[in-house]
Amino acid sequence: MANLKQIVGAAIVDSIAAPTRLLVARRSAPPALAGLWEFPGGKVEPGETCENALLREIREELGVTVTLGAELVGPIDQGWPLNESAAMRVWFAEVTDGGVPDTLEDHDELWWIDLAGEEALELDWIPADYPIVRELLRSL
Repeated sequence: MANLKQIVGAAIVDSIAAPTRLLVARRSAPPALAGLWEFPGGKVEPGETCENALLREIREELGVTVTLGAELVGPIDQGWPLNESAAMRVWFAEVTDGGVPDTLEDHDELWWIDLAGEEALELDWIPADYPIVRELLRSL
């Protein structure tokens, strides 16, 4: 799985110290992924660190600034396999500036969901994100 395209995602929670809710984003495109839920984020550009790319992507997609917490470490060096050509590293994050996240790019809905119940597992996630969601819930 060498030379995978590096993607980064944010598990945005209401509080890094004591998370009770998770912000989820519903894709608006491409057609194969439209309507499915995901962690907001995107690809790392040449010369960017993963962390800087994630901060940039969240500003572009949601219009807010976040502080990054711990990484939700995946099973491979590049994080969580998404497909045969890409993997995603995921960090916990908390909104620190910019107000309320908005659907500026790539998404048509944002929801805050409760982490205490089964709501997170009941959403129609992008299939590659299910293992990440399960690990996130297990880690809390």
